[in-house]
Amino acid sequence: QVQLVESGGGLVQPGGSLRLSCAVSGGIFSIYDMGWYRRAPGKQRELVARIDSGSGSRTNYADSVKGRFTISRDNAKNTVYLQMNNLKPEDTAVYYCNRLRIGTDVPFYSWGQGTQVTVSS
Repeated sequence: QVQLVESGGGLVQPGGSLRLSCAVSGGIFSIYDMGWYRRAPGKQRELVARIDSGSGSRTNYADSVKGRFTISRDNAKNTVYLQMNNLKPEDTAVYYCNRLRIGTDVPFYSWGQGTQVTVSS
C-alpha cells in the first residue's frame, strides 16, 4: 500500500517562498512519474508540476507557476519536492502529490492529506 505524506506548507507573505515535500512509502518510487497538484477554494484540483521517473530530467509546469515553481526528486529518500518562489495570493491552496499514470495527468493513488499553503499579507 503506497502512502503519500505531504509537508512544508504554511502562511507566507506575497513574494515569499516555501518548499513542499512529499514522502512516498510502500512502492518503487524511482520508477514513478510524479506530480504536484493543488486545490484552491471553490476550484477543481489542478496539476501544477510534473517530473519524469528516474533522474527526473524532464519537468513540466502549468503556465500559472512557470518560472516560479521548481519540482525535483530525491530517489534515495523517496521524496519529491516543490520549491515555490515569488508566491502570490492566487497560489493559496491545499497542495497534494501523487504518482502520475504513464503519459497522462491522471493521479494513480488515493490522495494524501495534503499541505495547506496560504499566501496573504
